[in-house]
Amino acid sequence: MTEFKRDLQYWKFSLYGFVKNLQFFDPFLILFFREMGISFFQIGVLYSVREIITNITEIPTGIIADTLGRRSAMLFAFGFYIVSFALFYLFPSYWVYIGAMVFFALGESFRSGTHKAMIMEYLNIHNMADKKVAYYGNTRAWSQRGSAISAIIAALLVFFSGSYRSVFLWSIVPYLAGMALIASYPRELDFSCDEEECSEEQREKGWKDVVATVKNFIGLFTEPKIRRALINSSLFDGVFKTVKDYVQPILKNLALALPFFTALEGNKRVAIMSGVIYTILYLLTSVASSRASRFHSLFPNRIAGLNVTYISGVLAILGIAVFLNAGIPALAVTLFVIYYLLENLRRPATLGFVSDRIKGSVMATGLSGESQLKTLMVAAFSPLFGLIADRFGLGPAMLLIALIPALVYPLVRFRSED
Repeated sequence: MTEFKRDLQYWKFSLYGFVKNLQFFDPFLILFFREMGISFFQIGVLYSVREIITNITEIPTGIIADTLGRRSAMLFAFGFYIVSFALFYLFPSYWVYIGAMVFFALGESFRSGTHKAMIMEYLNIHNMADKKVAYYGNTRAWSQRGSAISAIIAALLVFFSGSYRSVFLWSIVPYLAGMALIASYPRELDFSCDEEECSEEQREKGWKDVVATVKNFIGLFTEPKIRRALINSSLFDGVFKTVKDYVQPILKNLALALPFFTALEGNKRVAIMSGVIYTILYLLTSVASSRASRFHSLFPNRIAGLNVTYISGVLAILGIAVFLNAGIPALAVTLFVIYYLLENLRRPATLGFVSDRIKGSVMATGLSGESQLKTLMVAAFSPLFGLIADRFGLGPAMLLIALIPALVYPLVRFRSED
């Protein structure tokens, strides 16, 4: 097993992931929208708005992070998230929800790639770059533990309030704590310098570096191997992000169909079922993320493990579609759990694979570029998925979304030259 130093900053990185994933609305977001009378297509539009705004602002915020400081960018991110949560709680209106999604998207664009770049920079400074898969996998495991705790707390909030709405209000509390945590990060993580660029004058240039940063970012897509890595990673994660929340209506139907807690109101039964399943799910994904390095060491090389998890993810979605069409929701939920595990086994390896090919001084911009590709895909997939789900059901929608990564796999699979 790959070992690394677990110092104070390691625990800060881990605590960040734990706090960031205390999104108490997460296990109930689709159910919340449905409770408000919103169709699957409208939900898809909300997701698409979030992703489009994230996409538009991704590169500028990545440049801000790389030129003006990553800690400042992260503080902006938490601030925008908090505004979004407040809007969801205070104003039950579809049009306000669009505005809330815009603020959430701004938070996403300031955050995505930035914190990962801080981790990669810390590893470079302390000569631990060769341990990035294990290191990031372990810090990501704390994110999943945060999600597990979040599911329990969210279930209790819904159980005692009888509504999904209160979870947005309570989500503000851990994000305030997250702002204080980021403010405590060392200044050395604000910027990256490569060899001859490591001077105080270079750090003080600020906006003068913007043009050079943009050129370096564009250069990422001119190299076929880097381009293939970015598209492969973004497509897998984009499909996952599109479908992952739709386990919620399946869980709801399962909770109402099972002969348990029949004396309780519907939302309370759903809260118990969702809380239990999501807690188990995130505890398992925590283990998967922390074991990602060990898992990929079972293969002769990294690209073999990445290709296997890609194909397995496609098969998992196809299986979910089959079981939903056959009316076997319990097996569909089981495959959802497996799909989550594959995502968390794969993500630390893809991050390490992609970051190996990106220049340190544009790390936040490059990783934001990967995230931007993912948001483009989610923006396109989500309304289409919602429209098919409204007309034909979740099973056919899952089948359609599985065909996309399956058909393009021959083009984006990793090859021996990678």
